[in-house]
Amino acid sequence: MKTILLSSVVLFFSFSLSAQKEKTDIEPIYKYCVKDINGEKFHFKDLEGKKIMIVNTASKCGFTKQFKELQEVYDKYKDQNFVIVGFPSNDFMNQDPGTNEEILEFCSVNYGVNFPMMSKVKVTGKKKDKIYKYLTDKNLNGYESSSVKWNFQKYLIDENGYLVKVVGTKTSPDDEEIINWIIGK
Repeated sequence: MKTILLSSVVLFFSFSLSAQKEKTDIEPIYKYCVKDINGEKFHFKDLEGKKIMIVNTASKCGFTKQFKELQEVYDKYKDQNFVIVGFPSNDFMNQDPGTNEEILEFCSVNYGVNFPMMSKVKVTGKKKDKIYKYLTDKNLNGYESSSVKWNFQKYLIDENGYLVKVVGTKTSPDDEEIINWIIGK
């Protein structure tokens, strides 16, 4: 009986240590560096301490109007340790075929976008950008595996640099659940 009990205790602690090791192996988003829409390096480590909404965008999509809502949310909460980072992508039905320069002009002229926009990337498939590999793979982000289903899918990163929520395209950036997350309700 003592042997069985001792074996059970050892097994329990082995599983606990294994789970703890897994959790501590997950790195925050801060190790990633990407190119912004102007081709300059953009280091996520510069966003330490901020909540981050990452969103894949497209200029010719039925959800393109979300640029307006994204900008409004950014304007309202950017001084409260919050930032939006946009990643243009042409992965869905060729809805963002333009160059980085054309995308930047479109976003600025039509929606007044001034939150950080990155260079166009792949968010799906074998050539998926490393930041989207991180966002969509539980082994890298520690939260969940997901796939980017359409333009304007949102990934919420907490102030410690960890993915905490994946929000679908149809959910507006100014949805109550997102705003409550931003303000810490």
